[in-house]
Amino acid sequence: MKWDKLLKLIVIIAVVAVVAILAVKPVIPDVKWLPFTKLIKQGLDIQGGVHVVLEAQDTPDSPVTPDSVKRAMAVIENRVNAFGVAEPIIQQQGDRRIIVELAGIKDPDEAVRNMIKTAYLEFKTEDGTTVLTGRQLKTATEGKNPQSGVAEVNLEFEPDGAKIFADVTAANVGKPIYILLDNQVLQAPNVKEPIPNGKAQISPYESLEAAHNVAILLRSGALPVKLDVMEKRTVGPTLGADSLDKSIKAGIAGLIAILVFMVLYYRLPGLVADFALITYALIVLLIFAALHVTMTLPGIAGFLLSLGMAVDANVIIFERFREEMWAGKTLRSAIDAGFKRAFVAIFDSNVTTLIAAAVLYYFGTGPIKGFAVTLSIGILASMFTAITMTRYLLHLVAGSNLVRNAKMYGA
Repeated sequence: MKWDKLLKLIVIIAVVAVVAILAVKPVIPDVKWLPFTKLIKQGLDIQGGVHVVLEAQDTPDSPVTPDSVKRAMAVIENRVNAFGVAEPIIQQQGDRRIIVELAGIKDPDEAVRNMIKTAYLEFKTEDGTTVLTGRQLKTATEGKNPQSGVAEVNLEFEPDGAKIFADVTAANVGKPIYILLDNQVLQAPNVKEPIPNGKAQISPYESLEAAHNVAILLRSGALPVKLDVMEKRTVGPTLGADSLDKSIKAGIAGLIAILVFMVLYYRLPGLVADFALITYALIVLLIFAALHVTMTLPGIAGFLLSLGMAVDANVIIFERFREEMWAGKTLRSAIDAGFKRAFVAIFDSNVTTLIAAAVLYYFGTGPIKGFAVTLSIGILASMFTAITMTRYLLHLVAGSNLVRNAKMYGA
């Protein structure tokens, strides 16, 4: 018995066992990212969410155009992403409608109020005439005046808005310009002097935080077109809770059947392969958690497909390994020869699948991209565990003399 190799084997098993426990059990309550599988978000088709339909409306200053609808979609997407919603679906329906689907949100009213319905921003003169809209506001940021130190909000208009703003401020010196969000007056600063360059400051504010809040409201109102909510409702998981629960149980049963088959058919190498497959699954989950992947049903399909390819890789390796053993080679040389002969077949099949996944990611959208990402991560992880880890573990087992009977290796 070679204790150094046996000790390495024990350490590897212990590390994998600890990582497996940390993956699913909240063993350290104060650490928010444990278990790390919590970092993997669930998509709309798994946990449900809200479905909202918006419709663009013509106004005298902002008629609906294909470009304005697309820019409105971009504004909504940026706003939803700022709230950290997992894989939102934002797509156009017809010429004027925008569909927004958000996973994990239970209250459609709250979703519309806080994340989706960016308010319609208008600038009006004292007589009630709308002179500018949110489309013409380029940005709004908070800051402090370098001379006085007073908190202020800095406005910058688009080129067409800057020209209009110059004319309006020249004609309204000493009068207020009303800034309205959804017809509610947000600010009413007085014009001190004509502003010809499209850059203005509103001040004073009690604090930088107060200026920050106003700047956020102004930026959120920078919609290129007015949107009305036509429909808002909650949606359930695609499969339904019962079907999803049964699918998970079926997946676990199938995985256990594969692990048992590998041990019964390939014996000790099969047991090593089972351990490598568990390690593979943990590596994939760690990558998913690190990347904050949103798991959808197509994503689960990509993960399971890569798991099947990992099993196939081990089967190819062990068949070559047994052939070398039957040809009379020693255990260590049979392991090396078996992996060398199997490598080309495994590499070719995985590379061609990676190419297909890259094409799907490039041309696909939403869930199709998710499928391509999870499949690619799974393939790379399976190649590592099948070609590198399984081989290393088999050498450790053979070198430790823990099991000397050649029949236990499939000979």
